[in-house]
Amino acid sequence: MYATYFGANGWLLELGGVRVLVDPWLTGALRFPPGAWFFEGQLPVSQPVPEDLDLLLLTQGLDDHAHPETLQLLPRSLPVVGSVSAAAKVRSLGFESVSALRPGEHCRRGELLITATAGAPVPQVENGYLLEHPAGSLYLEPHGYLSPDLPARSLDAVITPVVDLGLPVAGAFVRGQTVLPQLLERFSPRTVLASTAGGDVTFSGLLTRLLWMKGSTATAAAAMPAGSELIDPKVGQRYALAAAD
Repeated sequence: MYATYFGANGWLLELGGVRVLVDPWLTGALRFPPGAWFFEGQLPVSQPVPEDLDLLLLTQGLDDHAHPETLQLLPRSLPVVGSVSAAAKVRSLGFESVSALRPGEHCRRGELLITATAGAPVPQVENGYLLEHPAGSLYLEPHGYLSPDLPARSLDAVITPVVDLGLPVAGAFVRGQTVLPQLLERFSPRTVLASTAGGDVTFSGLLTRLLWMKGSTATAAAAMPAGSELIDPKVGQRYALAAAD
């Protein structure tokens, strides 16, 4: 099992022979309404679309997870699994094979079993995912929301934010620092991959001046139990994920 990071929420996961592109933002700007003056993100460099993809997996329908300019680069024949809002978005762009999963539902792609879990309420509840394959098992959710309905079990890897991000009054909308101890207790992963806040993306606009952050990857790494490793991934580097004992 391998993972390659693209910055922000984007990953290429390889489970056996199945290549899964997750929440990609590979090129162009990221803007939220009402415009760039309010919020804009810029990548330091564009990334090419990975070759030989088998599946596009989307946790949310928001642009930082289902980035319109990036989605336009993907073949419409590429199968998609996503939250209800993400599925509606890619269908509107002409993708031909789309499966919408609600929390608790699952689907299979070859030897890969995908189970949707309850994710962040932004405002509708979006998805996390449990991926199970003979090559390994992995849980991911980009905002630090862990469903209480997901039973404890040993997993090889977890992809999660490790810092809290929030706004005044609204509070934390990314709860990585808060959820990390729960993830370690619930899943005992061999590897934790820090996500969501990485990749040297440049942000600007009014909203960024109000954001606050708590925690750091260094603090999270220092708190990892024996037998578990935290990786603060570099963009473009392919990481081999060891199986749990």
